[in-house]
Amino acid sequence: MTSVVRPPDPFAPPVPLPFFVYGTLRPGEVNHELFLRGRTVVEEPARLPDAALYDGPGYPFAVHRPGSAVVGELITAAPGAYGELLAALDRLEEYEGPGRPGNIYDRIARQALRPDGAPVRAWVYLASPLLARDLRESGTEIPGGDWLGR
Repeated sequence: MTSVVRPPDPFAPPVPLPFFVYGTLRPGEVNHELFLRGRTVVEEPARLPDAALYDGPGYPFAVHRPGSAVVGELITAAPGAYGELLAALDRLEEYEGPGRPGNIYDRIARQALRPDGAPVRAWVYLASPLLARDLRESGTEIPGGDWLGR
């Protein structure tokens, strides 16, 4: 008997992962208060390797780029809050689903690194492909990849 490998179901519910946040969702920023306060159990410093940070209209965009890193936090949802938090963050980040042309950000599972170097798989919102291309060509990069240090 041979086994059949099936492609992932794009309509399956996402695997509960922590979130890597790097901009207005970081502690002390406006969207942290609005979207995360009371919905998390752990918030810890982290870095997102192979990404660069670009300035946007009041909020940043992370873009895949080997050799760079973005500074942020790993956010773990409180028990029972994951589904509601995921939906709220998808709306905030204008993410409509995998590969949708209206996406401003795409939600991608990537490895983030804790301060001790331990890898953690987490959801991160990266600039959609067309926006990422424009940012690489003519965007303003945030030195050091740290939104709070801009």
